[in-house]
Amino acid sequence: MNTNPAICIVDDDGDIRTSLRVLLEAADFTVRDYASAVEFLDADVFTAACVIADLCMPEMDGLMLQREVARRRGDLPVVFVSGHGEVELAVKAMKAGAVDFLEKPVDVETLLASIRRAIGIGEDIRARSAEVRTARRLLALLTPREQHVLDELVAGQSNKTTAQKLGISPRTVEVYRAQIMNKLNAHSLSDMVRIALAARRPSAGN
Repeated sequence: MNTNPAICIVDDDGDIRTSLRVLLEAADFTVRDYASAVEFLDADVFTAACVIADLCMPEMDGLMLQREVARRRGDLPVVFVSGHGEVELAVKAMKAGAVDFLEKPVDVETLLASIRRAIGIGEDIRARSAEVRTARRLLALLTPREQHVLDELVAGQSNKTTAQKLGISPRTVEVYRAQIMNKLNAHSLSDMVRIALAARRPSAGN
Protein backbone atom coordinates (compact mmCIF):
# COMPACT_ATOMS: atom_id res chain seq x y z
CA MET A 1 0.00 0.00 0.00
CA ASN A 2 1.19 3.52 -0.72
CA THR A 3 2.29 5.51 2.33
CA ASN A 4 -0.32 8.20 1.70
CA PRO A 5 -2.78 6.97 -0.92
CA ALA A 6 -4.88 9.70 -2.47
CA ILE A 7 -8.53 9.30 -1.55
CA CYS A 8 -10.86 11.33 -3.75
CA ILE A 9 -14.25 12.40 -2.42
CA VAL A 10 -16.95 13.18 -4.99
CA ASP A 11 -20.09 14.71 -3.50
CA ASP A 12 -22.16 17.77 -4.37
CA ASP A 13 -22.78 18.41 -0.65
CA GLY A 14 -19.99 20.65 0.67
CA ASP A 15 -20.65 19.75 4.30
CA ILE A 16 -20.31 16.04 3.55
CA ARG A 17 -17.07 16.63 1.67
CA THR A 18 -15.65 18.62 4.56
CA SER A 19 -16.61 16.08 7.21
CA LEU A 20 -15.21 13.17 5.20
CA ARG A 21 -12.01 15.07 4.51
CA VAL A 22 -11.50 15.78 8.22
CA LEU A 23 -12.07 12.12 9.11
CA LEU A 24 -9.72 10.78 6.46
CA GLU A 25 -6.95 13.29 7.00
CA ALA A 26 -7.06 12.42 10.70
CA ALA A 27 -6.34 8.84 9.59
CA ASP A 28 -3.28 10.07 7.64
CA PHE A 29 -4.79 9.77 4.17
CA THR A 30 -4.10 12.30 1.46
CA VAL A 31 -7.52 13.63 0.48
CA ARG A 32 -8.84 15.59 -2.48
CA ASP A 33 -12.49 16.46 -2.90
CA TYR A 34 -14.71 17.44 -5.82
CA ALA A 35 -18.19 18.90 -6.05
CA SER A 36 -19.10 16.89 -9.15
CA ALA A 37 -18.21 13.74 -11.01
CA VAL A 38 -17.23 15.74 -14.08
CA GLU A 39 -14.81 17.84 -12.02
CA PHE A 40 -13.18 14.69 -10.64
CA LEU A 41 -12.92 12.99 -14.03
CA ASP A 42 -11.29 16.08 -15.51
CA ALA A 43 -8.71 16.32 -12.73
CA ASP A 44 -7.92 13.15 -10.85
CA VAL A 45 -9.14 9.90 -12.33
CA PHE A 46 -5.62 8.72 -13.22
CA THR A 47 -3.96 9.49 -9.87
CA ALA A 48 -6.57 8.47 -7.28
CA ALA A 49 -6.12 5.34 -5.16
CA CYS A 50 -9.80 5.15 -4.20
CA VAL A 51 -12.97 7.10 -4.91
CA ILE A 52 -15.65 7.82 -2.33
CA ALA A 53 -18.71 9.00 -4.21
CA ASP A 54 -22.30 9.95 -3.58
CA LEU A 55 -24.86 8.03 -5.59
CA CYS A 56 -27.27 10.88 -6.24
CA MET A 57 -25.60 13.89 -7.81
CA PRO A 58 -26.72 16.35 -10.48
CA GLU A 59 -25.35 16.25 -14.04
CA MET A 60 -23.60 12.89 -13.59
CA ASP A 61 -24.77 10.54 -10.85
CA GLY A 62 -22.73 7.91 -9.06
CA LEU A 63 -23.61 5.05 -11.40
CA MET A 64 -22.62 7.09 -14.45
CA LEU A 65 -19.38 8.03 -12.70
CA GLN A 66 -18.72 4.37 -11.89
CA ARG A 67 -19.16 3.36 -15.53
CA GLU A 68 -16.80 6.09 -16.69
CA VAL A 69 -14.20 5.20 -14.07
CA ALA A 70 -14.35 1.56 -15.18
CA ARG A 71 -13.88 2.62 -18.80
CA ARG A 72 -10.86 4.79 -18.03
CA ARG A 73 -9.27 2.90 -15.14
CA GLY A 74 -10.36 -0.61 -14.37
CA ASP A 75 -8.09 -0.71 -11.32
CA LEU A 76 -9.69 2.24 -9.48
CA PRO A 77 -11.99 1.04 -6.66
CA VAL A 78 -15.19 2.95 -5.86
CA VAL A 79 -16.94 3.16 -2.49
CA PHE A 80 -20.39 4.73 -2.45
CA VAL A 81 -21.91 6.69 0.41
CA SER A 82 -25.47 7.90 0.17
CA GLY A 83 -28.73 8.51 1.99
CA HIS A 84 -31.56 6.20 2.94
CA GLY A 85 -34.04 4.93 0.37
CA GLU A 86 -31.46 4.26 -2.34
CA VAL A 87 -31.13 0.51 -1.90
CA GLU A 88 -32.00 -0.26 -5.53
CA LEU A 89 -29.27 2.07 -6.76
CA ALA A 90 -26.84 0.60 -4.23
CA VAL A 91 -27.51 -2.92 -5.50
CA LYS A 92 -26.88 -1.78 -9.08
CA ALA A 93 -23.63 -0.17 -7.98
CA MET A 94 -22.45 -3.31 -6.19
CA LYS A 95 -23.33 -5.50 -9.18
CA ALA A 96 -21.31 -3.12 -11.37
CA GLY A 97 -18.25 -3.64 -9.19
CA ALA A 98 -18.43 -1.10 -6.36
CA VAL A 99 -16.36 -2.22 -3.37
CA ASP A 100 -18.93 -1.08 -0.81
CA PHE A 101 -22.06 0.97 -0.17
CA LEU A 102 -22.32 2.90 3.08
CA GLU A 103 -25.34 4.82 4.31
CA LYS A 104 -25.08 8.36 5.69
CA PRO A 105 -24.21 9.19 8.38
CA VAL A 106 -21.18 6.99 7.86
CA ASP A 107 -19.62 5.13 10.77
CA VAL A 108 -15.96 6.17 10.91
CA GLU A 109 -14.44 2.74 11.52
CA THR A 110 -16.63 1.15 8.88
CA LEU A 111 -15.59 3.81 6.38
CA LEU A 112 -11.87 3.40 7.12
CA ALA A 113 -12.09 -0.37 6.88
CA SER A 114 -13.91 -0.08 3.56
CA ILE A 115 -11.33 2.33 2.16
CA ARG A 116 -8.41 0.14 3.22
CA ARG A 117 -10.07 -2.88 1.63
CA ALA A 118 -10.74 -0.88 -1.55
CA ILE A 119 -7.11 0.23 -1.78
CA GLY A 120 -6.00 -3.39 -1.35
CA ILE A 121 -8.35 -4.50 -4.12
CA GLY A 122 -6.95 -1.83 -6.42
CA GLU A 123 -3.39 -2.94 -5.69
CA ASP A 124 -4.32 -6.57 -6.41
CA ILE A 125 -5.87 -5.59 -9.74
CA ARG A 126 -2.77 -3.63 -10.73
CA ALA A 127 -0.54 -6.55 -9.77
CA ARG A 128 -2.60 -8.96 -11.89
CA SER A 129 -2.56 -6.50 -14.78
CA ALA A 130 1.23 -6.26 -14.55
CA GLU A 131 1.40 -10.07 -14.67
CA VAL A 132 -0.78 -10.06 -17.79
CA ARG A 133 1.40 -7.47 -19.53
CA THR A 134 4.57 -9.38 -18.66
CA ALA A 135 3.09 -12.67 -19.90
CA ARG A 136 2.00 -11.09 -23.18
CA ARG A 137 5.43 -9.54 -23.67
CA LEU A 138 7.07 -12.93 -23.13
CA LEU A 139 4.70 -14.79 -25.45
CA ALA A 140 5.42 -12.24 -28.16
CA LEU A 141 8.99 -13.60 -28.21
CA LEU A 142 7.80 -17.00 -29.44
CA THR A 143 7.81 -18.03 -33.06
CA PRO A 144 4.50 -19.22 -34.56
CA ARG A 145 5.67 -22.84 -34.31
CA GLU A 146 6.71 -22.41 -30.68
CA GLN A 147 3.31 -20.88 -29.97
CA HIS A 148 1.61 -23.90 -31.56
CA VAL A 149 3.65 -26.26 -29.39
CA LEU A 150 2.86 -24.21 -26.30
CA ASP A 151 -0.85 -24.26 -27.11
CA GLU A 152 -0.81 -28.05 -27.26
CA LEU A 153 1.11 -28.36 -24.00
CA VAL A 154 -1.27 -25.95 -22.27
CA ALA A 155 -4.15 -28.08 -23.55
CA GLY A 156 -2.62 -31.02 -21.70
CA GLN A 157 -1.27 -32.88 -24.73
CA SER A 158 1.79 -35.10 -24.39
CA ASN A 159 4.94 -34.57 -26.44
CA LYS A 160 3.97 -37.57 -28.57
CA THR A 161 0.43 -36.33 -29.26
CA THR A 162 1.72 -32.82 -29.95
CA ALA A 163 4.27 -34.22 -32.38
CA GLN A 164 1.63 -36.21 -34.25
CA LYS A 165 -0.71 -33.24 -34.49
CA LEU A 166 1.97 -30.84 -35.72
CA GLY A 167 3.66 -33.36 -38.01
CA ILE A 168 7.01 -33.29 -36.24
CA SER A 169 8.98 -35.75 -34.13
CA PRO A 170 8.68 -36.01 -30.34
CA ARG A 171 12.34 -35.04 -30.13
CA THR A 172 11.61 -31.84 -32.05
CA VAL A 173 8.78 -31.10 -29.62
CA GLU A 174 11.27 -31.47 -26.77
CA VAL A 175 13.60 -29.01 -28.50
CA TYR A 176 10.78 -26.51 -28.96
CA ARG A 177 9.72 -27.01 -25.37
CA ALA A 178 13.22 -26.18 -24.14
CA GLN A 179 13.30 -23.09 -26.34
CA ILE A 180 9.91 -21.97 -25.04
CA MET A 181 10.95 -22.42 -21.42
CA ASN A 182 14.08 -20.38 -22.06
CA LYS A 183 12.18 -17.52 -23.73
CA LEU A 184 9.50 -17.46 -21.04
CA ASN A 185 12.00 -17.73 -18.17
CA ALA A 186 10.01 -20.78 -17.09
CA HIS A 187 11.47 -23.48 -14.88
CA SER A 188 8.73 -26.08 -15.34
CA LEU A 189 5.68 -27.00 -17.36
CA SER A 190 3.50 -25.43 -14.69
CA ASP A 191 5.39 -22.13 -15.15
CA MET A 192 4.73 -22.24 -18.89
CA VAL A 193 1.04 -22.95 -18.34
CA ARG A 194 0.73 -20.15 -15.79
CA ILE A 195 2.31 -17.61 -18.14
CA ALA A 196 0.21 -18.74 -21.10
CA LEU A 197 -3.01 -18.54 -19.10
CA ALA A 198 -2.04 -15.14 -17.62
CA ALA A 199 -1.59 -13.74 -21.13
CA ARG A 200 -5.17 -14.66 -21.97
CA ARG A 201 -6.66 -12.78 -19.01
CA PRO A 202 -8.01 -9.28 -19.55
CA SER A 203 -5.98 -6.57 -17.83
CA ALA A 204 -7.38 -3.48 -16.13
CA GLY A 205 -8.78 -1.10 -18.71
CA ASN A 206 -9.07 -3.83 -21.40
